[in-house]
Amino acid sequence: MEDLSLFSLGLLAVALLATGVVAGIVAGLLGVGGGIVIVPVLYYMFTALKIDPAVLMHVAVGTSLATILATGTSSARSHYKRGSVDMDLLKRWWWAIALGVIAGATLAGNISGGALTLVFGFVALAVSANMMFRKDGAHLADSLPGSPVKEVLGFLIGGISVMMGIGGGTLGVPTLTLFNYPIRKAVGTAAAIGLIIAVPGTLSSIWFGLGAEGLPPLSLGYVNLVGFFLIIPASTLTAPLGAKIAHTIDPSKLKLVFALFLGFTGLRMIYGVLF
Repeated sequence: MEDLSLFSLGLLAVALLATGVVAGIVAGLLGVGGGIVIVPVLYYMFTALKIDPAVLMHVAVGTSLATILATGTSSARSHYKRGSVDMDLLKRWWWAIALGVIAGATLAGNISGGALTLVFGFVALAVSANMMFRKDGAHLADSLPGSPVKEVLGFLIGGISVMMGIGGGTLGVPTLTLFNYPIRKAVGTAAAIGLIIAVPGTLSSIWFGLGAEGLPPLSLGYVNLVGFFLIIPASTLTAPLGAKIAHTIDPSKLKLVFALFLGFTGLRMIYGVLF
């Protein structure tokens, strides 16, 4: 897919549109952030389209981060209006998250696609295990730890999230609820954290990908513009459908299915790199 032929561009567009549809439905079904769905789906799509393995994961991560700029802004604004964003915590935590994002983005821009794939694979396994085995309401302590542990947690959330191409929900919500944080506040605050991750993460993906070889057609650095403009409307339009379906299916079974999908994806990524 090195050229800009109509066939290759059309095939890419269809694949990315399908990515948005799948991401929207799954996000609506389970209430999860789009990034944790978009990245593995893009990984499979780009593999099938024979995108250069050297840049495949970088583009999946960069494109996902770019979509969070739009979806995350809408989500964070909605939660803020409902009073579910803990602004006091963000004021004390944002700089540690931002430092983690800068460190993670710099590392991601300078490591191989295989190493980046391993990061996603291992963290996906951890998220899958948390979804399957952690009981509702289980927590480690009654409140967030003090400094410097709290700052280290923020640094890790920012760094790992940007390397995975995800917003704040996947790691932020489980972390906050582990310390007995109210779920609504955790979800709303994590949505705002997603913007702290996505803005520098997207800019870094563009910067480190400029001039890279083997990129899909119409890419700005590691951000594929076709994906950016197709995934956002497709996922936005199909998310309500997923939410509607969710009311007819047992949520616990849906959660298990997605956890198994994440676990399988993580194992497949790790196996593909190591073996």
